[in-house]
Parts: sequence; structure tokens; C-alpha cells
Amino acid sequence: MRIRANNVRAVALAGGVGMTLCVPLAISVAAAGNNTVMISRGRPAVASSVAGGEVAARANDASTVTRWASVAGPGTQWVRIDLGAVKRIDRVRLQWSGAYAQTYRVQASTDGSNWTSLYATSAGNGGADDLKQLGGTGRYLRVLATQRARTTGGYALADVRAFGPSSQALPAAAPATGSLASGLEDRGKKERALALISSAENSTLGWRGQFGYIEDIGDGRGYTGGIVGFTSGTADMLAVVTAYAKRKPGNVLQKYLPALRAVNGSDSHAGLDPGFPAAWRAAAKDPVFQKVQEDARDAYYFNPSIRIARDDGLRALGQFAYFDAAVMHGVSGLRAIRTAALRTAKTPAQGGDEPAYLNAFLNARVAEMRTETAHNDVSRVETAQRLFLRRSNLDLTTPLTWQVYGDSFRLTG
Repeated sequence: MRIRANNVRAVALAGGVGMTLCVPLAISVAAAGNNTVMISRGRPAVASSVAGGEVAARANDASTVTRWASVAGPGTQWVRIDLGAVKRIDRVRLQWSGAYAQTYRVQASTDGSNWTSLYATSAGNGGADDLKQLGGTGRYLRVLATQRARTTGGYALADVRAFGPSSQALPAAAPATGSLASGLEDRGKKERALALISSAENSTLGWRGQFGYIEDIGDGRGYTGGIVGFTSGTADMLAVVTAYAKRKPGNVLQKYLPALRAVNGSDSHAGLDPGFPAAWRAAAKDPVFQKVQEDARDAYYFNPSIRIARDDGLRALGQFAYFDAAVMHGVSGLRAIRTAALRTAKTPAQGGDEPAYLNAFLNARVAEMRTETAHNDVSRVETAQRLFLRRSNLDLTTPLTWQVYGDSFRLTG
């Protein structure tokens, strides 16, 4: 794990994310004005999942008999409506269809990535919810269901109606039936995760330019090198060079294998200096060595952390949070942080509220980082992952903007 040497900044913790997101917002139930009209009917709609052909568009068509239904299982699901332009949202009426959410949020967004909650409850009881005087603004409207009321099934909404000023009404458009939801198994989202990791490990989004990176950053782990900061003191650099020797015998790094075995578990450079860094950089030009690094990253960090996250019912943001924790602390460290988080929150797979659990996980991650001087700059959590959580961007939808070590980054695709 690479850190910025001599660049430790105090980062103010912004607590209360889970509590803020999990309690009902102050909403007036006074009647909406007479000048409001429905602005959602027939607009394009997408959902996180669909069961039995009950597509998202059925939630905002002209019938209350049809419905949108998610796949069965605990965890977070959503339906999203594109209003066509940024509009004022004064009122939203929901008609649940049997499989209702106990905990859900009604949210608005101008870009489909960063969301503001107009209403939230953890006491949903199904039927019709008529939410008035919301005073929201956005092009996109989303109902984010995070906890089921029942122990089986998923979620189902027969009707989602949004109302706003009549001057902003739009004609109906052809409904969309696709899904914008996917985890890091999606290649595009994996690329975003790798760019996010690189912003913290190498202060750049261009992770493919970091195969040859190597230095001792003074964290007690010897040399740190490559695309996710393999280290000579924690066995993964040894594993990378060993795999490279098997795939390409006689390569420039192979002669350093005895020294890497000897220094494993320490910060020593014995037998590595002065030639090892130059040999690493030379090997980094070889596509075979690049592939070895990518395979090692996936085998040791990416794949195990994503499996754990999926089992916990986490979407892309949670999967990335696990991956980033594994890169810094190892998979065993990730499991320890997860165990600490479970003391205060349930995972979505256990029937818990996903934002609340992620907030607990990030709290536990920050606490663990602060036990090590080399990791006490927690900006990769507080001004990146926690920021995405506050924006309710559970699917890591672009655009993404964040900061690490005071540097600003942006991803648009």
C-alpha cells in the first residue's frame, strides 16, 4: 500500500451518516398546491433488477394493476425515473404491491449519480404513501428500498407518481426497460474501482502506468511496488516474482528470489540493493510481468473481497470499500474490519440497511487505519468512499468526484 510520505493531513470526521440516512426526514403532509401536475407518467424508467417481466416502466404507466418487481432476496433495490429535465418535485405518491419496503428513501438527482434524499423512513407499512411538500429538485427520481418488510421475496411497486409545477410538464417518452445496476463484475465498474485505488496508491487515475513503480515508503514493509503496492515485507511481492519466474524463466527479477524469501516479514533490503528497483522497473516493460501483476491483484485482493461483499449483499460501492480495505490491510484485515462493523450493524444479506452497514464498516476501517502511523491519513475513506455514501451512490455511477491526500480527482465514464 503506497502512502504519501510526509504528507499527513488532519481530516475532520463527518459522523452520523448512518443515523441521518436511516431516520425519517422532516416532511410536511399539507396538501400540495393546485398548480401541480404529474411529471412522471410514461417517462423512461430503469431498475436495479426485474423479476418475472415486471419491468420498471410498469411502476409509472397508466395502470395501478401492473407493477415493477425486483428479484427476491434481502438487500437494496431501486427504481429510477428520468423526468427529462431538472424539475421541481413537490409531491410523490407511492403504491406498494404486497412486497413492500420497511426502510426506503425517495431521492432526487440532477446527474443520476449524486442523490439527495427528499424523504426517508424505517417504518414503512405498505399500501399508499402520499408524500407532500417535498420541495426537491432533480432530473431523476429514485425510490431506494433498503430493507424488506417480509423475510421472503423482494420489493414491488404498483405505482410511482411525481408531481411538480404545471409549467414543467413534459410529454410522455418511450419507456426504458434496462438496468443501470451492476457490481464490480462489470468491466467498466471494475475499471472505476482500479482508478479509485490508484488515486490513493499512486496519486493518479492511470493505474496501467504503475507497473514499474517501486520505492520504500517507510511503512515498515520494505519495498512497495506495482499496481496495488505489493511489498517485499508481506509476501505478495515474493509471490509476484515467483509467478513471473514460472511464466518466464531467466527474467531479470528471478535472481532476487532468495533475497525476497529472506526479507519476507521484515523491512530489510538485504540482498535486494542496489539492483532490485532497477530490475523491477525493467521487468515492468514486459507484458508477461504486467499480466502477472494483474493476476496477482485479482487473486489476492479483488476476487476474495468481491466474493465476501456479494455474500453480504453489497452493491458496487460496498464491493469497492471491501476491495480497498483488502489492498491496504489484506483479506484477513478486511475480515477483521467487517467483524467490527457487525457489532453495530447488519449486512443487507442479514436484513440490514445497506447505507447504515456501510457507514459502520467505514467507521471500523477508519479506526483500524488510525492504529498505524503510516495510515493515519484517512482521506481515501472520508473524502472518497464516505462521500459517495453520503451521495447515496451505491452503484458507483459516474460522474464521480473525490479527493485523496488533498488531490482532486474526477471520473466521467
